[in-house]
Parts: sequence; structure tokens; C-alpha cells
Amino acid sequence: MAGLEQAIIEFVESMGLLHLTIGNVIMILVGLILVYLAIRYEMEPLLLLPIGISAVIVNLPLTGITDEPHGLFYLIHHYLISTEIVPLLIFFGLGAMTDFGPMIADPKTALLGAAAQIGVFVAMLSAVLLGFTLPEAASIGIIGGADGPTTIYLTTKLAPHLLGATAVAAYSYMSLVPLIQPPIIKAMTSKEERKIRMEQLRPVSKREKIMFPIITAIVISLLVPSAGPLIGMLMIGNLFRESGVVERLSKAAQEELMNIVTIFLGLGVGSTMRAETFLTAKTLMILGLGVVAFASATAGGVLLGKIMMKLSGGKINPMIGAAGVSAVPMSARVVQRLASEEDPGNFILMHAMGPNVAGVIGTAVVAGVLLSVLG
Repeated sequence: MAGLEQAIIEFVESMGLLHLTIGNVIMILVGLILVYLAIRYEMEPLLLLPIGISAVIVNLPLTGITDEPHGLFYLIHHYLISTEIVPLLIFFGLGAMTDFGPMIADPKTALLGAAAQIGVFVAMLSAVLLGFTLPEAASIGIIGGADGPTTIYLTTKLAPHLLGATAVAAYSYMSLVPLIQPPIIKAMTSKEERKIRMEQLRPVSKREKIMFPIITAIVISLLVPSAGPLIGMLMIGNLFRESGVVERLSKAAQEELMNIVTIFLGLGVGSTMRAETFLTAKTLMILGLGVVAFASATAGGVLLGKIMMKLSGGKINPMIGAAGVSAVPMSARVVQRLASEEDPGNFILMHAMGPNVAGVIGTAVVAGVLLSVLG
């Protein structure tokens, strides 16, 4: 009988419920909120849903799912996220999904993608002023590039303890681009400027599309070797797409592989959102700085867009600069929607896609520069 009583006592003591902390409860609620936003409002559901539900799971005490050396989430994070495998494979898939044609047709729009990177440095400087170290500030600032995989890649190298907060901020604000950008664009442009129509883009040959990823990978990797892994994988994926001879591989990169690594990315990021590491004042500051990063990136792109409008004699709609924020294709669609509101016949989506895809390259290059300086 005593043995039975002892067994019951041990069973009760092993219940996770008795080890649940206030922090665990808060993080479980945070995870459920992310799940709700992903399902109810479709806010980056492919990432926020797995991140949210895994945040719930890792905050349930005594499950062992994040424990070394055999916990599943530990293995995913340690061998797939920390080793950069998943972020780089995400870039490979993105390359296979991306059409750089609009940027090749009008190369000057690449400058707008570069201008939007000002958001990275504004947020980075703000983070330093708030007391973050330079590596931490760089990991926070890169949120302004609106590129989740790049944010995860850089944070894993420079400030892995901030991975959960920076990833959640990056993907959450990417989904809020349709709410964040319009007020800024409208405040910086006039009704007449938003009505500007642009000439149709020239056709881009297959040869140009094939040469672009090869030349870009070589040139950027020689100039900024730290950006080589990101740019290299992006351009390999794009070459698969544009070559036309490995359609099966290109399709696999866009679909099966991308789906698999997205799952691992979400679970790996969510596994870092344990109460003891996530519930800090730094997390709240990071979420706030994420807004600063996105807003200043949008403003930087529009500002250069206005300068280019003046230099072109009014032939460039300055709004396309906002698409330099590399939330592809959401920011380009925001620009198109605002143009249509002023003039239903104004179609500038493809013009906006130029800086939009240029922003992906720009963010990867900035991440490489920061990594080479601070890594």
C-alpha cells in the first residue's frame, strides 16, 4: 500500500501543471495569439502558425522537447537553424520563386531597393542608443530589410539569444506592411505624384535572365564574401528557374523543399521562445524597434523615389521606392493599390517589383557587411 501511495505522490509531482510558472502562462498566451492571428487574419500563416504553436509547446513544463541531447526541438534548432542550413535553403527556394525581370528591365530601380536599407541603420542606431550591443543592434536593425530568413541568418550568427524576438518581429511586421506603409507613403507624396504613370517596361531576354544570377553571385561574393552564402543560394535557385532545363528541380525547390524547410524554420524559431529567455524588457524594445525599422525603410525608399522623380522630369512614380522594403510581393502590391486609388487605370505593379526584388539582394548584402564587421 505504501508503494502505491509513493507511486501516486511521484506521479503527482511529475505533473507539469505543478511546475507551471506565470512566465510559462504568459508565453502560452503569446503563442496562442500568434496562432489566432495566423488563422483568423492570415498574418504570415506559414511562419506564425508553427512559431506560435511551438511557443506553446516549449512552455509546457517537463516535456523534454527542448532538452539536450535528444529533444526534438533542440535537434531542429541546433542542427538546422544554428548551422544556417534552413535559412540558406529558404533563400534557395526564394530564388527559384523570384522573377528578377522587372529589375533587369529597369536597373535604376535597384537603387530604390538599396535606399530602403536605411531602415536597417536607423533601427540599428536606435538600438545602440537604447543600450544594446553592436551585434545585438545589427540583429535588430536587419528587421528593417523585411526579410525573415536574412534576419534569422544574421541573428543566429551575431545574437542567437535574440532569435525568437527578432524573428517574431520580422514576420509579424511583414504581415502588417499593408497597414504600416500606406500612411507613410501618403504623408510623403502628393495626390499628383501618386497618379504618375510610368512607361511600360522593356522585354527581358532569356539570356539576360540566365546571366543575371551568375554575374550577381560572382560579383557580390567577391566584393562582400560574408554575403556569399545568402546571395549564392538565392542565385542558384534563380538559375534553376530561368535556365528552363531543370524544371523538375525548380518546382521541387519552390514547393516541396520550401514547404519542408518552412516547417523546420517555424518550429526552430518557436523553440527559442521559452519564458526565461523571451520575457524580457529587450523583447518589448525589439518589437518597438521593428516598427521604427519598417517605417524608416519605407521613408528612405520613397525619399529616393522623389529624388528620382525630379531627375527624370516626373516620369517615375515616387511610391515605387516604398517597394524597396523587400516584403515580396506585399509592398509592391501596396504601391499598386495606392496608385489605383488615385487613378484606377494606373498600373505600376511591375515597376514596383523592380525595387521589391532588389530589396532582397540589398538586405542580404547589408547582412553580409554587418557580419564581416561584427562577426
